[in-house]
Amino acid sequence: MKHLAIFIDNNSSKTLFLEEFFSGSIPQPLQFLTGKRGALFAKSELLKMISEEERHDRRLLAENLSQPIRSLSSGEQKKALLTHVLRDNPYYLVLDSPFDNLDIQSQNDLKERLETVARSTSLVLLINRREDLPSFITEKYRLDGKFLSPQPTDERPKAPGRSLPLPPPPKVLQYTDPVLVEFRNVSVSFDQRPILKNINWTIRPESFWQLIGRNGSGKTTLLSMITGDNSKGYGQDLYIFGKRKGSGESVWDIKKNIGYFTPSMTDLFPGHHTTEHMLISGLHDSVGLYVLPTETEQLLAKEWLLYIGLWNKKEVYFHDLTMGEQRLIMLVRAMIKHPWLLILDEPTAGLDDQSATLFVELVNQISKQSRTAILYVSHRYEVGLIPTDIFELRKGDQGATGIINP
Repeated sequence: MKHLAIFIDNNSSKTLFLEEFFSGSIPQPLQFLTGKRGALFAKSELLKMISEEERHDRRLLAENLSQPIRSLSSGEQKKALLTHVLRDNPYYLVLDSPFDNLDIQSQNDLKERLETVARSTSLVLLINRREDLPSFITEKYRLDGKFLSPQPTDERPKAPGRSLPLPPPPKVLQYTDPVLVEFRNVSVSFDQRPILKNINWTIRPESFWQLIGRNGSGKTTLLSMITGDNSKGYGQDLYIFGKRKGSGESVWDIKKNIGYFTPSMTDLFPGHHTTEHMLISGLHDSVGLYVLPTETEQLLAKEWLLYIGLWNKKEVYFHDLTMGEQRLIMLVRAMIKHPWLLILDEPTAGLDDQSATLFVELVNQISKQSRTAILYVSHRYEVGLIPTDIFELRKGDQGATGIINP
């Protein structure tokens, strides 16, 4: 069987390519599939199935499971979808970003499953990271716009060095406590289902942590307790910025000292805000900028835009930036106040190798040149990332436990 990998990046019109492909406009490298019966494995198909299940109150993907597909982990959802699309024995299967949002073990499990499927089904994988390339791939291409061209090289992109100093904070935030966040034997359950068990973890000023763990291991629960969004922290030995949880602090008392970014945040921003205003909105903790920026704020935004090489995009609307540029802007927006703690939740999900390299290099520079502590959450061991410590959540029947890795 012939199996192809198509690398996608910021210049790829993936949606248009898939629409034209499945309407019969098949490009030359895939002409061998003309007239054959195929299927699509994609997040869009999964969302359709979830909607159909909920609308008609019947199971389409998880007939043999005790819970609806929406409540499953990303790995379980993709496993169920793959089983579903293969039932009709298609000649070929197009897989759109199949490894996105999967932990390392789930990625390996899916690759093993696809190796078995590849014996009888031709596979076309749309991927954005070289490390996602399965061993059975026979041909590699790149999607330029909606057109395919040969993938030119397997050389991993290198991050440029930054000669400018990191822009300073608008004002110095004084913090003298030796601990920012501390969990002491913290356990969490929902509806009598254990999530976390006896978590002991200390985050100190200027530290650089990576938080890892399998899908469903409780990473989101842990983060929500740090940001103050989870009531399960009350009554436990959880200390945030020197105060025990529930001792009178408000959620906003906590959030003002935290810079936070996760890719889903970009969906909250209205389109008609310039790149410059998007950065400055981080100083106001607002979703977009609705006041006239001061001259000082504009000068600070200029320093950051020069630092990340996007000064020429300051008047460009945020939604017109590439995905990689949007992520850099959102990282700077979270960092512009030099918060005590910077939380980055799966920040490179969906990025191509070049964009991920630039993002990771900026995170490393923030760690080196600032006093801000960093908590980087990822399913991947991100190439080039240099955290000083790794905290791993390991799932168990009584809840996930925490392990500090060297």
